[in-house]
Amino acid sequence: MPAVRDFAITARLAFVTATVMFALIVVGSIVRTTGSGLACPDWPLCHGRLIPPLQFNILIEWFHRLLALVVGLGLLSTAAWTWAHPATRARLGGLAISSIALYLSQALLGALTVWKLLDPNVVSGHLAVGLLLFATLLTLGLRARRAARAPEPAQARPAGLLPLFAIATAAIWAQAVLGGMVSTNHASLACPDWPTCNGRWLPELTGLVGLQMAHRFGAYLLVALLGWVALRAGSAPDAATRNLGRVLFLLVLAQGAIGVANVLLGIPVWVSALHLGNAALMLALSLIGTFRLAAMSAGERARASAQGHAQRMVAR
Repeated sequence: MPAVRDFAITARLAFVTATVMFALIVVGSIVRTTGSGLACPDWPLCHGRLIPPLQFNILIEWFHRLLALVVGLGLLSTAAWTWAHPATRARLGGLAISSIALYLSQALLGALTVWKLLDPNVVSGHLAVGLLLFATLLTLGLRARRAARAPEPAQARPAGLLPLFAIATAAIWAQAVLGGMVSTNHASLACPDWPTCNGRWLPELTGLVGLQMAHRFGAYLLVALLGWVALRAGSAPDAATRNLGRVLFLLVLAQGAIGVANVLLGIPVWVSALHLGNAALMLALSLIGTFRLAAMSAGERARASAQGHAQRMVAR
């Protein structure tokens, strides 16, 4: 059926664009930790040229901009395909428009990052919007893929599991943004030790130390939350959701270990990039789990509606 093909192509375009967006987020971390944010002091050109001087920091920032351009082209292709076909436009048009709006906001914040000389609020906002765009692209792809596939058998969903996954998704996003604020405000080494902070278990929560400790407390809460998600997901009817819960808990434990290594090793570039990349991966998996559970609920409502319709027809 043409509509099925249209949804399948939309899903592929969205997933490819989301993959490049993931790479863009990780490279953005490398830009920050290597101090390359102003290596190209102008925008949209770099030192007034399309191809900049072949220097390390300049090439990192230039590659970051190149990836942003590729994301824009992929997003434009996805949105154009979605809107060109009635079936995909009806079900996914809103998400496509939201993605375009987020990308334009992201591009503006990227320009302001240069024009405002790496203002911490602008850089943190750049990361926050980038993660939202990544999540929106994934949602677009997931919805398109489901529309392209045959309906799955409806399954019972444990009560409360959907909001728990949704809360976990929001918490992962918030913790990643808070980590970005730590980085952009140069608070990563405000506490150069762990688990204490400057040798104290309860330091004064002000200034950069307060920001660093807020990120640590957020990490402890996230470990507890994802531990609860893993425990509750164990009662899910499908193996995929159960595995997602377990993997998320393992990833948050790894995230904590990477964060500690970041501090103790003095914020190495590649460890910092791995820290953000792992956070984005957790965001993606939690979103996938949320979507799977929401689809189960929709399947049950559809089955109940069909059963009710059949009963009414018999009564007549």
